[in-house]
Parts: sequence; structure tokens; C-alpha cells
Amino acid sequence: MRLNVGATRMELLRLKRRLLVARRGHKLLKDKQEQLMRKILELIREIKGAREKITPELTEINEKFFWAQTYGMAADYDEVLASAARKIELELGAHSIVNINVPMINKLDLTGPIINYNYILTSGELDIALIRLNNILPALINLVITEKTLELMAEELERTRRRVNALEYVLIPSLEETIRYINMKLAEVERGNLVRLMRIKEIIRGS
Repeated sequence: MRLNVGATRMELLRLKRRLLVARRGHKLLKDKQEQLMRKILELIREIKGAREKITPELTEINEKFFWAQTYGMAADYDEVLASAARKIELELGAHSIVNINVPMINKLDLTGPIINYNYILTSGELDIALIRLNNILPALINLVITEKTLELMAEELERTRRRVNALEYVLIPSLEETIRYINMKLAEVERGNLVRLMRIKEIIRGS
């Protein structure tokens, strides 16, 4: 679509500069898009691997919790879990990937006893479930951080893709079409001026 501008040499010069900037911006955004895609694919592989390790363990832990709640507990199950004294100290920061700020773990501390209840009144299945859950907790937290990073990078990839498409299919073609139109108009003006100049010369010679 041709831009609504005047067919002048100044406008032509301005549009050529704008086209040059648009092409440079398009190349930079395309490079960024490719970098984002590579990083996103790396994160997807990382998340898939982490889930494949964690999911079976979580499934077994949930089974242990189920059997602990169902059988062999003289104490109230909910009260026992509410008495948990394990504390998580998590300090988050941020770092840059392809100029995008994503979260990172600066500090992760697990303190306090894993088991804080009467062994006699509870099931051994509960002890096993809590110990195994404690062991995979850092991996779970890291997985959450990685998935959030993937989400942020996917959003940035979509924004970058829209900008690339706007430049590639809208702005750059419009600038190129407008530049061709102005060049054509200026050429017509030059031909018209040349014809008038030749007529003036003929008139002067004939007088």
C-alpha cells in the first residue's frame, strides 16, 4: 500500500532513509527471533527431561500419601500435615536471556525437621512420602522457574514475530512502493521540463 506523501525529492530522501532503517530493524528482529527459537527449543528439551525424572517420583509420593491417609494412622491426617515444620527460604533474582529479564534462584534453603509428629500415631508410608518429597523439592522449584522462563520467552517470541511480519509484509513493501511512485513522478516531471526546455530553444532559434 502506497503511503500518502508528497512526490518530492526531500520526501524521497526521507523515505529512503526510513527504508534503510526498516531493513536493518527487520534483520535484527529476525536474528532475535531465531535466537529466541533456539533458546525456547533448549528450554523445552530441558523441561521435558526434568518432567520425565520428576513425574514418576511424584506419582509414587502421591500413592504413599494416599495409603498413609487411608490405612494405619491413629492421628488425624490433616492435623499431622499442618504440623509440618519444614521451611523453604527462596530468594529470586533476574538475569537476561536475549535481552529478556527472566527469573533465577539466588538462594534456596530448606530448614527445619522433615518429620514433626508422633511416629506411633502415624503411618510409615507418610514418613517415606515426606522424605521423598523433600528430596525432589529443589528440582520441582527449578522446574517451575524454567517453565516461567519458557513462558516469558514464548511471549517475547510472539511479540517479535508480529514486529517482523509488520515490517516484512506492511511497512517495507509500502515504503518500496512509495519510493517507486515518487521516482516515477519525478521522472515524469523531468521529462516534462526537458520537453518545455526544448520548445523554448526552438522558439528562440525561430525568432
